[in-house]
Amino acid sequence: MKYAKFFVLLVLTIVSCTAKEVKIETKPNVVLVITDDQGYGDLGIHGNEIIKTPNIDAFHSESYHLTDFHVGPTCAPTRSGLMTGRYANSVGVWHTVGGWSLLRQQEKTMADMFTQAGYKTGGYGKWHLGDNYPFRPENRGFQETVMHGGGGVYQTPDYWGNTYFNDTYFKNGKPQKYEGYCTDVFFDEATEFIKKNKDEPFFCYISTNAPHGPYNVPLEYYNMYKDIDENTLSDTQKRFYGMITNVDDNFGKLRETLEELKIADNTILIFMTDNGSAAGYKYDKKTKKTLGFNAGMKGAKGSAYEGGHRVPFFIHWKNGNITTSKDFSQLTANLDIMPTLAELCGIELPKNGMPIDGKSLVPIFKNPELEDNRMLVTDSQRLQELKKWRNSSVMQNKWRLINGKELYNIESDKGQKNNLADENPVKVKEMRDFYEKWWKQVSVQGGEEVYIPIGTKFENPTTLTSHDLHSMKEKEFYAWNQVYTRNGAIAEGYWSIDVAEAGDYEISLRRYPIESGLKINTTTPKITSEDVPGLEKTIPEGQNLGFVKAAIKIQGIEDQKEFANDSESVNFNVKLEKGKTQFEASFFNKKGVEYAAYYVYVNKK
Repeated sequence: MKYAKFFVLLVLTIVSCTAKEVKIETKPNVVLVITDDQGYGDLGIHGNEIIKTPNIDAFHSESYHLTDFHVGPTCAPTRSGLMTGRYANSVGVWHTVGGWSLLRQQEKTMADMFTQAGYKTGGYGKWHLGDNYPFRPENRGFQETVMHGGGGVYQTPDYWGNTYFNDTYFKNGKPQKYEGYCTDVFFDEATEFIKKNKDEPFFCYISTNAPHGPYNVPLEYYNMYKDIDENTLSDTQKRFYGMITNVDDNFGKLRETLEELKIADNTILIFMTDNGSAAGYKYDKKTKKTLGFNAGMKGAKGSAYEGGHRVPFFIHWKNGNITTSKDFSQLTANLDIMPTLAELCGIELPKNGMPIDGKSLVPIFKNPELEDNRMLVTDSQRLQELKKWRNSSVMQNKWRLINGKELYNIESDKGQKNNLADENPVKVKEMRDFYEKWWKQVSVQGGEEVYIPIGTKFENPTTLTSHDLHSMKEKEFYAWNQVYTRNGAIAEGYWSIDVAEAGDYEISLRRYPIESGLKINTTTPKITSEDVPGLEKTIPEGQNLGFVKAAIKIQGIEDQKEFANDSESVNFNVKLEKGKTQFEASFFNKKGVEYAAYYVYVNKK
């Protein structure tokens, strides 16, 4: 019997290749913390003398740091690359709205990889890769989720009326009310998942929406910065810093929990962020100064310059001998994390997955002096159609080619002030040639829209929101958050949908989501800081737009209806054929002005 037990033990162990030695151990847990819109300079350890991040700073002293680590310049593209190990443009996620933040069905995720390896998987906070089946986190490898909708709290797909405080989030896809501040809730729920699964390997993804705007923050954290002179920090930055300090406190509590559960030693813990700073380094109209700290870099969130996409990445794993403060200066990216974790954990990449663009960093961890002349590209498209060279950075070692024209060496010119393109034509050509090959690779499916299925057994009815409308105008506009909905912003465009099964469907158009219980033509009360202490700005009242008619266009069907002033929805019954199509749904006011419907519910009968 004892030999049988020994055999079972061997089956349950893996051989883990670490930075210093090979040892036999159980599979490590993985906790990946990624914050939203926090830049490289928004940490005390990186030289910011104002911000309070003692727990993350202490973690830095026990971790390996990728000091030349890059992501996308905005939210969803970074997350798509992190989750798949593939370039964002390849996987259909080159925007944060407009139908281009939906991760293509063919892609396999990091959560798929861990589930395949027998791990328990949980995701908490921000997903931003699709809110409908089959794009939701619970359809992409996560066994337990507590997430807000869209790309941030009180965006259009999020639960109506969320404010960051005492909100309703989606637990395994179903709305559930929570008490407390959003970041606290997401860390608390992740902690419960960890406690529940402490005796078996788990992957826990904590993806905070903080410090993404609006900069709503508990007063105790705002008060830490409120008395700082306005010539040093703007009020927005004080709130932004407060949100980060709140994240830091939660990160410290997370580490304490791992220690108390006696699983810290065999847990790979990662801290990173998703793009450059959104508010930590910004021109202030009031003082007419650029305020904040950016570690000497040019650019912030959305920029092709270094400050837009170079972010912190710290990793710690005691049982893997990743415990000392050590810098790794090789060029690395979010694409590398999935294959790196696969090798550290001794598990396989997802089966039937697409080719990985990133590579494992374990060889670098073993040999910090290892040279690597790889090239990488990051860009920010934010258009309906991919555009070559748009807002792009080709990177090799310390060289940066911006938009195919400007060449910088950030080793001698951290702020990217001295364009060296004319002096280095050979290097420019080399990097441009690489980009041409890269573009050919990532634009293969560039013209193929990502379709939202309707009429499936997995989601019926299907909720469509203006967040995912494909714009038909040259100057794109998307009613992507609830403030636009309340203000009555004129949205336009179409949804790309895939009718999964032919049959009879009911299509319901609404001004407000069903959970609001609001009528199409009504006003809604504003929400102030007196109602919710900690709000950055008053959430405006909903305007009565005086709609009188609704219309739909789908599969050659064009129908319209006038409706009573006290209606909550306008319903159309149609017979649809199976297949992919474009779908338009609109309201009209008395003057005939057309507004795309902010919320549509499609139900297969």
